[in-house]
Amino acid sequence: MPIGLLLVAMLSIQTGASLAKSLFPLIGAPATTTLRLVFAAVMLALILRPWRMRLGPGSRRSVLIYGIALGGMNLMFYMALQSVPLGIAVALEFTGPLAVAICSSRRPIDFLWIGLAVLGLLLLLPLGQNVDAIDPLGAAYALGAGVCWALYILYGQKAGADHGTQGAALGVAIAALCVAPVGIADAGSTLFTLAAIPTALAVAVLSTALPYTLEMIALTRLPARTFGTLASIEPAIGALSGLVFLGELLSLTQWLAIGAIIVASVGAISSTKAASLDI
Repeated sequence: MPIGLLLVAMLSIQTGASLAKSLFPLIGAPATTTLRLVFAAVMLALILRPWRMRLGPGSRRSVLIYGIALGGMNLMFYMALQSVPLGIAVALEFTGPLAVAICSSRRPIDFLWIGLAVLGLLLLLPLGQNVDAIDPLGAAYALGAGVCWALYILYGQKAGADHGTQGAALGVAIAALCVAPVGIADAGSTLFTLAAIPTALAVAVLSTALPYTLEMIALTRLPARTFGTLASIEPAIGALSGLVFLGELLSLTQWLAIGAIIVASVGAISSTKAASLDI
């Protein structure tokens, strides 16, 4: 069941991201992020009632960092989507979980996975005179989202172990509080455009309320290595979602780069699992 929940969560997130991108011309990326998180926070609060949680000092720290990381991850990812195709943005963002997997193992074969990941990044990043180069600022936002994703995994496991799905609900509320000032400052009164509300509600369900609840359940029932291995296919899901819903065509080089990052992620996480078994 946890594996099925995680697959549903990934499909839901990438479908929601495709839908969210359609809001950017209307209200902008920061406002889209704000509406998504605020609506999701309200939904999860009504369903899960996180105010019933009893937070100790350690739990408060975990949930706070989890929520801040969640807000930063969402905001920077949507900022990246303004100028970077969905599949490439997800692949660059995935370097965060990949770094977590590699840092947890010290086997010689890990250098192979590091090399593959670096190769994928070199093929994607706007270096030299590559005609397929992507926007530098968009790439930087996606990599920043990857840092936040790594923190999300590390502290999400702790928050979920202590408080289950209520931890996810509180984390989303913290993320909404962190991102809302940015969205309001960027969009002003445009944030309250009525035409954007139905789509924003759908994005809140597809990209936040549903998948983060499912992921929190999966995080507490799957080893981190298994979770990371399954999550490794998310760049491919993002690329296919961008192709189907947004018509974003990627070059052969970009598909090869995404493939290299996926293989590096699976290999790194598998090596970590093998190392733990040796111990």
